[in-house]
Amino acid sequence: MSLDYLRYMNPAVCDVPKSGIRRFFDVAASMPDAISLGVGEPDFVTPYHIRDAAINSLLDGETQYTSNWGLLELRREIAAYMETRYRLRYDAQKEILVTVGASEGIDLSLRILLRPGDEVLVPEPSYVSYAPCVIFAGGTPVPVPTPADNGFALTPEAVEAALTPRTKAVILPYPNNPTGGILGPEALRRLAALFVQHDLIVISDEIYAELTYSEQGHTSIATLPGMRERTIVLNGFSKAFAMTGWRMGYLCAPAPLTDMMCKIHQYTILCAPRQGQVAAVEALRRGREDNYADVRRMRQSYDQRRRLMVKAMREMGLGCFEPLGAFYVFPSIEKTGLSSEAFCTRLLQEKHVVAVPGSAFGQSGEGHIRCCYATALDKLNEALSRMADFVRSL
Repeated sequence: MSLDYLRYMNPAVCDVPKSGIRRFFDVAASMPDAISLGVGEPDFVTPYHIRDAAINSLLDGETQYTSNWGLLELRREIAAYMETRYRLRYDAQKEILVTVGASEGIDLSLRILLRPGDEVLVPEPSYVSYAPCVIFAGGTPVPVPTPADNGFALTPEAVEAALTPRTKAVILPYPNNPTGGILGPEALRRLAALFVQHDLIVISDEIYAELTYSEQGHTSIATLPGMRERTIVLNGFSKAFAMTGWRMGYLCAPAPLTDMMCKIHQYTILCAPRQGQVAAVEALRRGREDNYADVRRMRQSYDQRRRLMVKAMREMGLGCFEPLGAFYVFPSIEKTGLSSEAFCTRLLQEKHVVAVPGSAFGQSGEGHIRCCYATALDKLNEALSRMADFVRSL
């Protein structure tokens, strides 16, 4: 007799839909000529000197656990990076925790903050994990729309409209996935004043901080008056250093918060992989010595592709906001008359090109698709040619 497994499961988990990103790739896997503009992953290989550091660590027999907090050497490098890049000072021993990707940092942050019924403001469109992780932590995600005609920027007015007495925290996902939107210093100052006024904790996901294309670069909200003490900064090595498979992230926050996050981390994960930590030390140390030459080289390549993508989308007749961060474009497909789901399904079936429906990033993403330009130029040009044919056929 088969068991009714649903009877044993947590309904809150069962009710959350699976990621709207991954299912398209299962279909594409059966198409030898498919070109993916879907997965947010650099097409660069991790720089050799970083891989070499991990290989040497293995050859030297360094296969033991590290501290729950992560290698102190790595935490000191992270502290130096934060001070050099953003003039933010964190105690390497008490205020920095090495995590399994920035994704674990999202989960840990929400789990220590939320009680049942607490609300978290989640800008939309944004990364698919935020709202489910709020639910898994016992909270309630409150979507805050960020329209394209405002550069997909979170505004104080939108935040004010979404606030309730139950609002505990806000997720600040800039540079943004999927839109490529950023928040400049003035926009952040206006938001910071509001967050202080309403006593909110900010979870600032800055995984794309090194991938910005404006002269001003990235500003962390933790640098603004009154914000360091109420901000959890999340970052990692996946995007800037092409280290997605290493699953190396970290978070910086006041000691009372990191202490509680480390408690969960030590019981559920114990520590991030040692060789990944060794590689991360090399990435930051060499990066600081050569002014982040690897990062600059990759960013310059992404910038070239970014401009190509925006131009091509507009030539197709698709309205396309110019992204100034991350490595995505988020064009509007409303003129085609198709939903984002139907557009991406037909694009895959008819032209063997993978894009992600905007609806995967929240209801506010409907009418758009996400295309990742961290793809080799030849494949990018071919994918754009196929997409242009598809749009013309509509």
